[in-house]
Amino acid sequence: MARKTIRRAIYPGTFDPVTNGHLSLIERASHLFDELIVAVARNGGKNPMFAFDERLIFMRRALEREPYRHRIKVVGFDGLLADFAVQTKAVAIIRGLRALSDFEYEFQMALMNRKLARQVETLFLMPALSWVYLSSSIVKDVARNGGDVTGLVPSVVKRGLDKRLRQR
Repeated sequence: MARKTIRRAIYPGTFDPVTNGHLSLIERASHLFDELIVAVARNGGKNPMFAFDERLIFMRRALEREPYRHRIKVVGFDGLLADFAVQTKAVAIIRGLRALSDFEYEFQMALMNRKLARQVETLFLMPALSWVYLSSSIVKDVARNGGDVTGLVPSVVKRGLDKRLRQR
């Protein structure tokens, strides 16, 4: 009997922190592929609010009750995304586009990933209209300035933000 080929995609990001917009894209992408790897990047080029291990925990807890979670793996990665995609035998990289300003950067990254790993496609998904304005940076800014992020992030992230900001 022939073995079924698994169509696997990667949704990479720093996820500092994961937002409901990210979760919306994860849900939608999980229906397009047999398996979705949510790849939390260490990302040495950024200065994240939350440590790598915390971001992994937030993502895992945010997804643990979702009905589609059996098709999703949350892993950490470091290094080139194209190399990671080849190592995991992914056929696609999922990227979210909220606005035209996102497109220029994402387009350049997609072209570089194609140069490094020709067999891996980049698929751009638009967030649901209710999340177009939402980003991790905006969430952190709202929280730092005393705003309520309820409904913008999973409850585990809200608790993490509250705790982190009390420590400062």
